[in-house]
Amino acid sequence: MSDIALSLERSIDASTDAVWRVLTDVEGFEAVLSGVTRVERLAGVGFTIGTRWQETRKAMGGESTEELEVVGIDEGRSTMLAAEAHGLAYRTEFTLEPADGGAATLLRMRFSGRYVSPSWLQRAAAKLTSGIGASMTRKMMQQDLDDIAAAAEAA
Repeated sequence: MSDIALSLERSIDASTDAVWRVLTDVEGFEAVLSGVTRVERLAGVGFTIGTRWQETRKAMGGESTEELEVVGIDEGRSTMLAAEAHGLAYRTEFTLEPADGGAATLLRMRFSGRYVSPSWLQRAAAKLTSGIGASMTRKMMQQDLDDIAAAAEAA
């Protein structure tokens, strides 16, 4: 079964420092990300490798709660989050690149996932729903990028 991989980017009229502050404010996600309805910190202080939280999002007319963990940081430049849900282990990477002489930021978001020990039923369901799932994920990613941009530009 093939892995899932999506990549989006957005130009933001704010410095990389302003964007980084939004990306690393775990307690602020609920106010910034319109798809997030609740955040609960589970481990870590600030935003460091090992920081974990539960994030509840609106999804398909309901809510879905997942546990995320910071697994990589290049301070001010990139961060990688990991999670596992519904048999899918995934990573979300954010990369910040200065633009327009430092007055703006190019923010890239990469999502990749792989099924962990999929059953025949999961493999069949994935084949049938992969297009819908990718479309929904892409839409959520774009909304997150737009929300991050709005918060960083307003700061």
